[in-house]
Amino acid sequence: MHVERIVVLALDGAYPFELGIPSRIFGAADGRYEVLTCSVDGGPVRTNADFSVVVEHGPEILATADTVVVTSMPTTHITTELPDEVAAALARIRPDARIVSICTAAFVLAAAGFLDGRRATTHWQVVDLFRRMHPQVDLDPDVLFVEDGRVLTSAGAASGVDICLHIVRTDHGSELANAVARRCVVPPFRDGGQAQYIEQPVPAQGVASTADARAWALDHLGEPIALSELARRSGMSLRTFARRFNEEVGLSPGRWLIQQRVVRARHLLESTDLQVDQIAGEVGFATGASLRQHLHSAIGVSPQAYRRTFQAAH
Repeated sequence: MHVERIVVLALDGAYPFELGIPSRIFGAADGRYEVLTCSVDGGPVRTNADFSVVVEHGPEILATADTVVVTSMPTTHITTELPDEVAAALARIRPDARIVSICTAAFVLAAAGFLDGRRATTHWQVVDLFRRMHPQVDLDPDVLFVEDGRVLTSAGAASGVDICLHIVRTDHGSELANAVARRCVVPPFRDGGQAQYIEQPVPAQGVASTADARAWALDHLGEPIALSELARRSGMSLRTFARRFNEEVGLSPGRWLIQQRVVRARHLLESTDLQVDQIAGEVGFATGASLRQHLHSAIGVSPQAYRRTFQAAH
């Protein structure tokens, strides 16, 4: 069994929570990953809390990494030009290595040129600053994470969990990713994007939610689901339901349903021998062609290719 080496680069001002995410998530993946942490000089790293962390490695281990994770730091540490020691450390990364940023570490990747011409994301509070500093990057502020080739970027702190679980899911399938999520007591897949976390007025007490309608929809994905039925189950007009749904989830009801159907289809492709047309019917797509289209839009591969990849991982 190949064990992938994950190297976490801890930079000055690192948030301790984000710094620990890769070790916690990948460390729960049944020995499929080795997680090592380094600093730019091998010395202790000052965090944004009232303590420093002592790491065991210097930047030389970046050259041995299959995946490099750069963790976030306060906006006061963000600069257009990287410090020489940070640039030198990042230059050690192999051209074929996967590179991941958590939260504001997207600024580091952008300054190093890793995001030039790529789609990326970062924390919603620093979107305007990022766009001013790095107009060459196609920034998407509405998602929890972005995968663009070998480079992955994530939004705010907890989205580091989402992106690490996504990597486990991509490498080894949903069964292992779900097991890791259970062990860490986190959701295996979060709905929507950052819109649901952006500061908004607190709704009045007793305002209806779309949660019950979403739960019902997940139990009936194999059936035709009309927006009017979801609105009725929430006790709202169509217009109010659509607006409330987007506020709570960060997606339109239609996009959310497609997303959930694709997630369910991926699980069935991994865990069953059902034909594509059968899976399409199980998850509520009208035809196998519709499933193929939506799966390709979501992850860029056909059902057959996805199934082969999962089977090869086992």
